[in-house]
Amino acid sequence: MSSDDELAERLRAGDEKALRTVYDRHGAAVLYLAQRLLGNRADAEDVTQVTFVAAWTGRDTFDPRRGTLLGWLLGIARRKAVDRLRSAERQNRVAETVRVQPAPPGDPESPERIVDRLVVADELGRLPAEQRRTLELAFFDDLTHPQIAAVTGLPLGTVKSHIRRGMANLRRRWEVDGAASGSRSAGPSRAL
Repeated sequence: MSSDDELAERLRAGDEKALRTVYDRHGAAVLYLAQRLLGNRADAEDVTQVTFVAAWTGRDTFDPRRGTLLGWLLGIARRKAVDRLRSAERQNRVAETVRVQPAPPGDPESPERIVDRLVVADELGRLPAEQRRTLELAFFDDLTHPQIAAVTGLPLGTVKSHIRRGMANLRRRWEVDGAASGSRSAGPSRAL
C-alpha cells in the first residue's frame, strides 16, 4: 500500500489510478465532513464528487510541505460545502424576494407570466453549477464580470464564457420548450 506522500506524487504526476486510490482512502472522510457541514446526504455526495474533481484539476497545487493530503482534500471540501451553502442561501433569498413581491395594482399576474417565471427558475436549475452561479451573481446580485471573477476565483474570460453559454442555454431551452409562444407578444425572444 502506498503512503500518502507517494500517492500525492503519483496524483500530481497525473496518474488516474492514484486519484482512485486517494478517493478510496479519503472519500469517506470528505463525505463525513461535507455531511456535517451541509446536513444533507445528497448535497454531501455532490460536494464529495466536486471535491475530487477539483483535487484532480488542481493537483499541481498540493504542497506536502504545507500539510497532509487529507488536510488538503478536507480544505477543498470545506470550501465547496461553503459555496453550496452560500448558493442555497442566495436561492432562498431570491425565492423569498419573488414570493413577497406584490402583483402590480389592478393588473393581476397572468397564468402565462407565472409559467414564464417558473420555466426560467427551472431552467436555471438545469444549468451546470458554475454557469448558474455566474448568472445568479450577474443578475440577482448585480455584480460586474470582474467582481464575479473576484468572488468565484475564476478567470475573467471564464466568467464571461459561463455567462454567455448560460444565457444561450436559457434562450435555447426557452425557444425549444415553446414558452415564448404562450406569453411573448411577437417576434423572437430577445429578453434572454
